[in-house]
Amino acid sequence: MQGKTVLITGADGDIGRETTRGLAQKGAAVIMACIDKNAAMPLCESVKQESGNQNITVMQINLAKLSSIRKFADSFLKEHQQLHVLINNAGVYCHKRSETMDGFENTIGINYLGPFLLTNLLLPVIQNTPDSRIVNVSSDAHFQDKLDLQDFNTEKKYSGRKAYNRSKGALILFTQELAERLQNSTVTVNALHPGHAATGIWNIWPGTWRQSLITKMINRFMITPEEAALTSIFLATSAEAKGLSGKYFSRTKRKDQGSGMQPREGVWPLSAHSVVKLKEPSLQFRDKALQKALWELSEKLTALA
Repeated sequence: MQGKTVLITGADGDIGRETTRGLAQKGAAVIMACIDKNAAMPLCESVKQESGNQNITVMQINLAKLSSIRKFADSFLKEHQQLHVLINNAGVYCHKRSETMDGFENTIGINYLGPFLLTNLLLPVIQNTPDSRIVNVSSDAHFQDKLDLQDFNTEKKYSGRKAYNRSKGALILFTQELAERLQNSTVTVNALHPGHAATGIWNIWPGTWRQSLITKMINRFMITPEEAALTSIFLATSAEAKGLSGKYFSRTKRKDQGSGMQPREGVWPLSAHSVVKLKEPSLQFRDKALQKALWELSEKLTALA
């Protein structure tokens, strides 16, 4: 990754932090796109020291505010002529319904509409970069729900879990449609499930006995953020992922637990504990008509069209 530029949103979050570290160690120039620039600076300096890579910078962006995304994109395009990898990593889980500054339900706004707008605004520099990659961090949680465009803003009966699941499914539909639109270029775009990780996103009831119980369960049964970051790093850097586009990759437990894993089509080792494999999304999130309808709605909501 020497000489290559990577932009990662939510770079100071749990999985984002480990993804940033992994890419820095590979020599990439990493731009950490974070909501609080000052709060992210200590991590930036720590990564520089740990990796010996001084090409780590922080830029401010608020994915809950369309004007902030536009301002960020304008600044980025003025400062950079190439972008080899964009990782749409930032994400939230909202136990109670709330709205972004533009009136979108927070989960769909931050997890999907923000990345949709950011990616489209950065396409000029991405397309100007040979063999560039777009990586969207989705989740296997999308298998648990369906996307209703008639209630896209979840103004009916609200469920934080359902809003989260649907936002991750929307990212998959976005990935597939964008891959089709970019099929005559050298840009690839893929989505992934990083594994169920023990991160701060599940801090739903801070300081309560419920949260204490959840934290104990998470720490016992979920993987570490470091392990979860490996799939994003794989799609951002590996030769195996070159040329693959419009796909969904899922991290899963490695069964052989050894170094002599027999090669299998569509399955690649990540670590001694895990592999990443090509996986079909749920049936609804392979619906071409829904895919295109979502794109048109997203253009309208973000004033991109």
